[in-house]
Amino acid sequence: MESEKAFQLTYATMFNSPEELHTRYAQALAKIKATLGREYPMMIGGKPVFSEQKLENHSPINTDILLGIFQKGTAEHGRAAMEAAQKAFPAWSRTPWQERVALLRKAAALLDERLFEIGAAMTLEVGKNRMESLGDVSETADLIRYACSQMEAKHGYIVQMGNDPLSGFQSTNVSVMRPYGVWVVISPFNFPGALTGGPAGAALVTGNTVVIKPASDTSWMPCLLSQCFHDAGIPDGVVNFVTGSGSVIGQALIDSPLTAGLTFTGSYGVGMNIYRSFAAGKWVRPLVLELGGKNAVIVSRHANLDDAATGIIRSAFGLQGQKCSACSRILIEDAVYDDLVARLVEGTRKLVLGDPTERTVYLGPVINKAAYRDYQAFCEDLSQHGRILTGGKIATEGPLAKGYFCQPTLADQLPFEHPLWKQEMFLPISTIGRINSLEEGMQIANSVDYGLTAGFYGSEDEIAWVQDHFEAGVTYANRPQGATTGAWPGFQPFGGWKGSGSTGKNAGGVYYLPLYMREQILNRVRRSS
Repeated sequence: MESEKAFQLTYATMFNSPEELHTRYAQALAKIKATLGREYPMMIGGKPVFSEQKLENHSPINTDILLGIFQKGTAEHGRAAMEAAQKAFPAWSRTPWQERVALLRKAAALLDERLFEIGAAMTLEVGKNRMESLGDVSETADLIRYACSQMEAKHGYIVQMGNDPLSGFQSTNVSVMRPYGVWVVISPFNFPGALTGGPAGAALVTGNTVVIKPASDTSWMPCLLSQCFHDAGIPDGVVNFVTGSGSVIGQALIDSPLTAGLTFTGSYGVGMNIYRSFAAGKWVRPLVLELGGKNAVIVSRHANLDDAATGIIRSAFGLQGQKCSACSRILIEDAVYDDLVARLVEGTRKLVLGDPTERTVYLGPVINKAAYRDYQAFCEDLSQHGRILTGGKIATEGPLAKGYFCQPTLADQLPFEHPLWKQEMFLPISTIGRINSLEEGMQIANSVDYGLTAGFYGSEDEIAWVQDHFEAGVTYANRPQGATTGAWPGFQPFGGWKGSGSTGKNAGGVYYLPLYMREQILNRVRRSS
C-alpha cells in the first residue's frame, strides 16, 4: 500500500505512525489471541522436537493468560542441536555467499509480511506497547537485510592482495573470510526479535550454522522468527531452535566442544560468567557479549528544555525502562534544574500505564515477578535515601492487579555515592542529580562500569566536547526522539564500551559482520615461463 511504503518504521519515527498501522495491528491481535495456549516444539535438524517437561508461558499483562506451552529442553537436547548444526555446516559454509544472501533476504521479507501478527504476539509476551513491538520486528528484518547488504558491498569479503616480488616466480595472494562453524545465539527477553535475529542473521549470511536459545520468559517470538528462517528455504540443520533454562540447556551450549562462536545479550553478571566459562575451551573462540548499561544524559543550561524533557521521558520509560540503553541517570546543570525537573515530573505523570495492546498506553508491565519485586525494593531504598518525585508504586487493584505493572518513577536528592547511581536496575526508575558544570556531569557520567549509550542537550558549541569525552558506544545530542535510545541498523549502530560489550564493534554497523568470520590467506606460486 502506498501509505505503508512511504512510512519507514524505526524507533525514531514510531511516534508519528499512520492510522493504517493501528488498524492492521488490531486485526492481527484478534487473530493471534485465537491461537493462545498452543504447544510449540523445539526445532533440531529441521524436525520438531518435544521434551518430557514443559514451560508454560504466561503473559505479564495478566498472568492468567496462557500464551503457549514450550519445551523444557535438557542438556541432551542441547547436544543434539549442536550435532545437527555441525552436520549442516560443511554444505552451508560452501554455499555461494550470493545464495545465502538471497535466502536471508527471503526470511526478512517474511518478517515484513508477518509484521503485525508477530508484533501482536510480542506485545502479549513481553509487555511492549504496540509501536515498540512492531519496531522490534521491523528492526529484526532490517538487521538481517543490513547484514546481507554488507556482504554484498564487500563482495563476499574476497580481496586480492599484493603479489610477492619473487624473481622467476609468480606469487599471488587473496584474502578470504571464512565462517567459524556452529554459532550459538543466546538472546534476552527485552528484544527477542532484534537481539535474536540480528546476530543469527549475521552468523548465517557469513556461512555459520546456528543454534538459537532464547530467554525462558520470551520463547514465542524467537520461535516465530525461526519459522521464518525455515519457510525461507534455509536448509534443515542450519538453524536450530531450543528452549529451556539457561543453567541447563544454555550451559550445555556454552560448554559444547562444537561451539565455534557465541553471541550473548543480557546482564553484565551473566555475561562475565559466560566469558569465564567459555575460556575453559580447547582454544580461544570468538565471543560477542552485548551487556548492560547505566546510561546518563547531561543537560546543559543552554538546552532546549522541551526537547530534553520529551527525549528523557521517552528513553527512561520506553519498554518500562527494560532497555540496556534506557536513560537511568539524569544530570542537570543547576541553572535549569528546577525548571526541567518540573517538566519531567509533569510529563511522566501523563504517561498511561496499562494493557500495552491498547493504542493509548505507553507503559505495559515489567517482565516477571522477580522484576516486580526488585522494583518495590528499589523504590523503598529510594524513599529512604532520596526523594521520589513521582511514581514509586505498583498497581494492585482493578484490571492491572493480575499483571506486573509498576509506575514510572523519578527520584532526586539521592547522594551520588549511593549504589543505585551505578547499579543497573532495568526498570522504570530514573534518578536525577544536580550538577554545577558539564565537567562535573561528565565525571559522574563516566564513573560507572558501563559504557553503552549517552545523551546530551545543550548548545551546538558544547556538543563536540561532550561527545568527545563520553565513554560510550553510542552518543546522542539534542534528540527529542530519545535521549539515550533509538539505535537502528545503518543509522545508529548499537554497542558498548567497558562492561557493556566485548568487541568494540556495534551491531548494525560497518564493522560487525567480520566478527562472525576468520581470515584466510590463499597464496599460490608458479614458476614464470
